[in-house]
Amino acid sequence: MPLSHRVIAGIAVLTLSGVVVSASTGRDDLTPKDKARVDAVTAPAETFSEPEKFEAMPAGAATVRKIVNRDIFSHPSANLSFKGRETFSVGNGLFRKDWVTAPSSTQASDGLGPLFNARSCQGCHLKDGRGHPPASAEDDAVSMLVRLSVPPASDAERQMLADRQALVIAEPTYGTQLQDFAIPGLPSEGRVSITYEDVPVELNGGETVTLRKPTLEITDTGFGPMRPDTMLSARVAQPMIGLGLLEAVADTDILAKADPEDSDKDGISGRPNMVRDAETGDIMLGRFGWKAIQPSIREQSAHAFNGDMGLSSPPTPNPHGDCTEAQAICLEQPTGIQLALGAEEVPGDLLDLVVFYSANLAVPQRRDVDDLQVLAGKAEFYAAGCVACHTPKYVTRRDAEREAHRFQLIWPYTDMLLHDMGEGLADNRPEGDADGREWRTQPLWGIGLTQAVNEEAMFLHDGRARTILEAILWHGGEAQEARDRVVSMTPEERADLIRFLESL
Repeated sequence: MPLSHRVIAGIAVLTLSGVVVSASTGRDDLTPKDKARVDAVTAPAETFSEPEKFEAMPAGAATVRKIVNRDIFSHPSANLSFKGRETFSVGNGLFRKDWVTAPSSTQASDGLGPLFNARSCQGCHLKDGRGHPPASAEDDAVSMLVRLSVPPASDAERQMLADRQALVIAEPTYGTQLQDFAIPGLPSEGRVSITYEDVPVELNGGETVTLRKPTLEITDTGFGPMRPDTMLSARVAQPMIGLGLLEAVADTDILAKADPEDSDKDGISGRPNMVRDAETGDIMLGRFGWKAIQPSIREQSAHAFNGDMGLSSPPTPNPHGDCTEAQAICLEQPTGIQLALGAEEVPGDLLDLVVFYSANLAVPQRRDVDDLQVLAGKAEFYAAGCVACHTPKYVTRRDAEREAHRFQLIWPYTDMLLHDMGEGLADNRPEGDADGREWRTQPLWGIGLTQAVNEEAMFLHDGRARTILEAILWHGGEAQEARDRVVSMTPEERADLIRFLESL
């Protein structure tokens, strides 16, 4: 159902299925004096001869100053208490733990599958960083998964989507996600195959960049054919840093930037993805995932446990994960539920530990913020219009759930809204309010350290882009004008822009 937008007495109002979400220009956690301070400190940069105040600390007091190596995304928030660091360490152990098939003598670690994509959280989020597609036809897609769905075929299915009881209609046999691994005795659901077509792009100055246009195919399906109208979407794992701070950004600060009808005629039509919380049933603002389909780190973590590893937890209590009624042999397999430990394979207290760990993976300190080339590149970033979606700064809520995230000036470079990115990046698979051409604006903090953490990591939702420049050149739709400005830059200006992005 489309989202409508109107302004009433200075307050932007978003209406969805009878639910009204106010995006007031004020914030209920701030005094008028604090609001004035926040407005001043989050105002866009106007000069680029020197860094802005606090720019080197993208996560505020939570920013870490560490040697850049493969572990740079794996440190706890710098302002965690001693008790918080202890909780973080326990959560880290659970995040890295390999789960095993049930039944097992390791009763607190069994229940994997029956169908799964990875044995651990770390298996997808390599060193807490970004994933990558299979390097060849022989490689498994461990840090990339494929979402599945079909168009609604009945009024009941259309109503289920309109009411947000589901964001997609599952493929009848294979569910909403392809699991390319299975426990012994079961076939996997299939193998992911990706082939690439070269797409040359000529840049001002004589350089030609060759982009990779992917074609996705599922082979060796283990439970029969998929429905012919199945929609596929490949998704690489995203970096984990700064999630708790993004969760602490005020809803009003995000919704105030939404302009689904482009009422200001600037060509940018950011839209929120409003989703239903699995535990409370409330309609909430989606913040996480490639299409902003999860409202919280807890929901994101629970759905990853369930979809990626077939493990149940309080928000997603099905111990057979994404197994469907058409996969009877899958539903017959034993589960890892130990009633002495709880009603789910991942009890609430264990889920909370993983959520705490995920919320407190720290953003590293910026590098070279006063470098003249970096400053010149920042000016190019603004001039190209990139900040229309990649909003540089926020101040988090004073009453954020976690103390380490309260009232921090952060620099994530995202608006967390959906934007039409053009036909080139379209997966043609709607998900909630997101249509087949829309994606959530990705945070840019840490992007320059991506391949220091995982040298095989790639960019964009399906990992097609091998470099930051390739990722930019795939931008279309609302970002077409900004992309074209990058193409028309001189080689020196483009180098400055990339140097700035690499400093983030």
